[in-house]
Amino acid sequence: MGANLARNLASREGNTVAILNRSPQRTEALVAEHPEAGFVPAVDYAGFAAALRRPRTAIVMVQAGAATDATIDALVEVFEPGDIIVDGGNAYFPDTIRRERAVRATGINFVGAGISGGEEGALRGPSIMPGGSDEAWRTLGPILRSIAAVAEGEPCVTHVGHDGAGHFVKMVHNGIEYADMQLIAEAYDLIRRGTGRSPAEIADVFAEWNRGELESYLIEITAEVLRQTDAATGVPLVDVILDQAGAKGTGAWTVQTALALGVPVSGIAEATFARSLSSRPEQRAAAASLPGPEATPLAADEAAFIEDVRQALYASKIVAYSQGFDEIRAGAAEHGWSIDLGAIAKIWRAGCIIRAQFLNRIAEAYAGEPGLPLLMTAPYFAEALARGQEAWRRVVVRATESGIPAPAFASSLAYYDGLRAERLPAALIQGQRDFFGAHSYRRVDRPGAFHTQWSGDRSETAL
Repeated sequence: MGANLARNLASREGNTVAILNRSPQRTEALVAEHPEAGFVPAVDYAGFAAALRRPRTAIVMVQAGAATDATIDALVEVFEPGDIIVDGGNAYFPDTIRRERAVRATGINFVGAGISGGEEGALRGPSIMPGGSDEAWRTLGPILRSIAAVAEGEPCVTHVGHDGAGHFVKMVHNGIEYADMQLIAEAYDLIRRGTGRSPAEIADVFAEWNRGELESYLIEITAEVLRQTDAATGVPLVDVILDQAGAKGTGAWTVQTALALGVPVSGIAEATFARSLSSRPEQRAAAASLPGPEATPLAADEAAFIEDVRQALYASKIVAYSQGFDEIRAGAAEHGWSIDLGAIAKIWRAGCIIRAQFLNRIAEAYAGEPGLPLLMTAPYFAEALARGQEAWRRVVVRATESGIPAPAFASSLAYYDGLRAERLPAALIQGQRDFFGAHSYRRVDRPGAFHTQWSGDRSETAL
């Protein structure tokens, strides 16, 4: 990905790009493979710094963690006040806050920038989410705008906010990505088990969906994956891929951070846990003998069932994005970042993995009401949820009755119903907490906190 980003930079008129890798052989190979880039190779950090015009800008693309810290330390040794170090990896945002504070003390600018789009995006134009100082953005902005993806004439990059804001937003982006992928996988599983259609036939369904409101990169590539035949066996490739999903940690970070902020992101959490469950082969083998419902056809009317799944997928997708934007709003409030939620939706419209037509609707919602408290309540999304809720409920019921796991569909529906409930059973939980821990409770009919003397005469005391 770093090599492709360097090629992207070098392809822009007027840019000369110096490159450095801890393996000189890789540097030499990149220069030899792409002479058109005009790369200036460096063998050490001093040579790299000497090759750059002031204020120097270095974009670091290394593994998150110790390797990032070591690279930053080495650059600080050879850079000067006013220079800029950009970490373009998937760093955990508290690490970015720490690094920015430490590097700022030297007079050098440090920018944590989320970069989405994978290897292809890095080469052809990614979505970029930089944090850092205003001073750094003045220099870095034109550079990043020149290499970013473009959606409807606008570069997919914006100054997200200070210190760790860029990596925070990229973390939540990846959490939404987890949810989106899990929902698509559940839709595929339900259609396959419910109708008996082959992966190639289901690919046609996804291709058709990609021409409507679900149009997105992930829906598009799902059709491509389902059409692929394994050359060695002649069977659908999806049937020979081990059903254990990998993860690199950003989904877990999103959930952990949401818990710390007190923001429910149940759809993202269930998607993250679903990957964890898939990667427990011994437990899954042990559980295979546990009882479940008899296998019965899900769909008497295949076309109607598939349409129900489509609507359930769209409704659950709305929930995932709404939860993600809630987390961004809460993180901004916690850390003092001024994050423009509409601008975030706009820069995700191209270049990134979750790019979709749908994001225009999110941008429009925040443009119409910048202080929108809940994305799901914007008129477009509220109407979409109203249209889809009956289908959504049918799909969750059918999946449950048939013993087909659909955790992201089900948790998204439960979240929707929890928000719209006039009264929740949390009142009982507060009573329980007061009983065993004297945590107190509030009443609906008068202000203040109260405690019942549970081990005494059961009288109530105002606190």
